[in-house]
Amino acid sequence: MEDQFHHLSTGPLLLICAGAIATLLFLILKVKLHAVVALTIVSLATAFVARIPTAEIMDALLGGLGETLGEIALLIAFGVMFARLIEFSGGTKVLVDALVNRLGEKRAPLALGIASLVFGIPIFFDAAFLVMLPLYLGVARRLGGGILLYVLGPTAALSMMHMMMPPHPGVTTASILLGADIGLVMLFGLLVGIIGWFFGGHLLGCWMGRRLVLPIPEAFAGGSRVDEPYTATGETAGASGTSTDVATRVDTKVKAPSVPTLLALICLPLVLILLNTGSTMLARTGVLDEDAAWVQVLQVLGSTTIALLITVVVASYVLGTRRGTATVLIEDMLDSSLKPIASVLLVVGAGGMFAGVLEASGIDDALANTIDASGLPLPAAMFLICGIMSAAVGSTTVSVTTAAGLMGATVAAADLNPVQLAALVLVMAGGSGILPHVNDAGFWLMSRLLGMTVTQTLKTWTIVKTMIGVYAAMAASLIYIVAGL
Repeated sequence: MEDQFHHLSTGPLLLICAGAIATLLFLILKVKLHAVVALTIVSLATAFVARIPTAEIMDALLGGLGETLGEIALLIAFGVMFARLIEFSGGTKVLVDALVNRLGEKRAPLALGIASLVFGIPIFFDAAFLVMLPLYLGVARRLGGGILLYVLGPTAALSMMHMMMPPHPGVTTASILLGADIGLVMLFGLLVGIIGWFFGGHLLGCWMGRRLVLPIPEAFAGGSRVDEPYTATGETAGASGTSTDVATRVDTKVKAPSVPTLLALICLPLVLILLNTGSTMLARTGVLDEDAAWVQVLQVLGSTTIALLITVVVASYVLGTRRGTATVLIEDMLDSSLKPIASVLLVVGAGGMFAGVLEASGIDDALANTIDASGLPLPAAMFLICGIMSAAVGSTTVSVTTAAGLMGATVAAADLNPVQLAALVLVMAGGSGILPHVNDAGFWLMSRLLGMTVTQTLKTWTIVKTMIGVYAAMAASLIYIVAGL
């Protein structure tokens, strides 16, 4: 489609991008227009102004919408179901008690962050966030002080691993395109990732969490009513004598699940995804036959969506049926868990639609060409390309892979050593995650699931994610400089 836009120069494209983002923020923050409506209006207007052929405008709009929802809709649905099953069974309280009793209340945010670093290495950010969210909120409910204190830092850890560590797609593809050694990228990626997360995620996230105290979001506030009796008819009698929602009923005579059981369930998708990653890498290197039926089965079962689906099915039995909970109760509970996420899905999809239009307009090439012609040092140029592109198109993967493809010849001509190449990839990875805002699916995921306004999300998540990227890129740049001496 890019040949359709050759008549638009770099300057107008950059102005269109800046104007579209400014208009969108104005409609959402000042006019108070619903995000879905504002995103749709601005996406359509941007398509016309960018001179996307009229016959292709709907394809650009629906393509961005469908691609985003196709990747994330089932992840969100299965993730919320799994979170509700753990909450319903009393598992969140068990995990929180074990964590706090072992590490102490003061170190709870740090403990959650370290656990998230480990959990985020093999699992995509969206899936890992949804699996870990009930634990974050459970700690917040137990210790108090608002949700952000226990969510910002750990979520930044998940995001950092998504940006810095293979097998995540952006950094992996960039490594391949630039010819960097994957092993070195993983080694230094873990180092700079931990540095960036600790300073930009943990310390800054704790500071913000103490300053902005937010309640548990409505979608997760119910919890398991372990303090209410379970009647023979399946209804719980509250203090007023009225029955409560079926999704909050739980038989208090049933013992809560054990910590090993809960950890096994949380690690189940991790193991399945690792099987997918391992079999895929071995097949590509020729160790395994990629056409073998069992290899293909492992790859399907270990795909993120299927892994979460299997986890929900297993958790329904282990945390529900096996403990004597009626299947109709489980069904109703899972159904009620989906109701609060309808708005989340629509907003996330609309954000993908806006990003799709910006990408279709050719903004990525315009940005890369502008920075490439600036004469900046290579690490600074690559960081700026990825950072500005991230702010423009709202995708970590698109930003870093596009930059690697466009700048491959320049990097090859620089004749870098293996350590410099690995460090440069990590500089790009740091830049690819900065300035998330209204065109980023993860931005809306954080905003809607945590019950934050757009302004609150910009003041917290946007700043935290930007800072982890900046700190990581600074650490990677230092490695690049030292390796070149």
